Amino acid sequence: MAANRLLSLPIQNDRSAWSHDQGLGTGMHRAITGVHKAGTGVQVAMGAVVLGIDGGGTRTRASIANGEKVLAFAENGSIKRLRVGAAIAEQNLRALLTEVYKQAGITGVRTACVGVASSTMPGVKEWIQTVFADFGVERSEIVGDEVIALDAAFKGGPGILQIAGTGTNCIGRAPDGGRETAGGWSSRLGDEGSGYWIGLHAIRRALHAHDCEEPTRILDTVGQIWKTASLDELVNVGDSTPGPDFAALAPAISRLAEEGDAVALGVLHQAAADLTRFVLLVRDKLRRKHKLTVEVPVAWIGSVIGKSPIVREGFFVGLKAAAPEMPVLDQEVKGIEGAVWRAQRMAETGN
Repeated sequence: MAANRLLSLPIQNDRSAWSHDQGLGTGMHRAITGVHKAGTGVQVAMGAVVLGIDGGGTRTRASIANGEKVLAFAENGSIKRLRVGAAIAEQNLRALLTEVYKQAGITGVRTACVGVASSTMPGVKEWIQTVFADFGVERSEIVGDEVIALDAAFKGGPGILQIAGTGTNCIGRAPDGGRETAGGWSSRLGDEGSGYWIGLHAIRRALHAHDCEEPTRILDTVGQIWKTASLDELVNVGDSTPGPDFAALAPAISRLAEEGDAVALGVLHQAAADLTRFVLLVRDKLRRKHKLTVEVPVAWIGSVIGKSPIVREGFFVGLKAAAPEMPVLDQEVKGIEGAVWRAQRMAETGN
């Protein structure tokens, strides 16, 4: 795994739609080849057409592969029911499958793996499997989005993954296969350091600054985004049910922080500290509970780290200070690669 190269990290400045969703990258070809990296024990037979889906909070991406060949790739809206509702989630999934099947020229697949943040919610696996039955999926698994991202990074091996997009979650896997987690307790109860958390807590801190007569441009900026005419109207929108998309505010908060807004800067520094803390907590659990004596690599996925220079730098510097020997990947992993890899493994092993 690549070591931490903080000073050479390219910073992405695109601030559209912060999430952990990723499309096909240069690593996708490696993720779907018939012969994988040494030590994975997976070799997919040609002819096993498989489907991988990465269901992020903002976008859902699907790829169909046959051995070394990518047959199709498509994307659509979120299939996360908690975010878009049951009807829209199913509509998005059916439209996505229709498109990717059309591209591939197929009517069914041997195996499919779906990674989605709400996989443990009652009824989620059942509705996805019901849709799959209409699309000729022979066997499938529905797992958390953190699971496919972990396998995108480590192909079944040990490591720690920090997700930091619309929501957050940190998961680690020991050499014995055991897993430990930290965070990921939903937008209302946790998700510190996420895009949602940044948007919500920026407003909270800005309101406190308003009470203290301290300067910040956050409330004016949010008012422009929400098209509110007064502070009272802004508060009403923020307190409404269903509430606004707080995660959509994160790019604007990042921009204000880069321009020197002290309140916004404080929010992003706290986000970086929280993300660092999650990784170190999982590292400690792996050491205590799985007798890990060597450092395992850290990977990350999500636009909070990928598109916010301030959070990104704070995250890397924090990890380097706390665990200097712990290797940290310098490039974002792509969750869909893990979904395809797991589907291929399922096709080969029958598990």
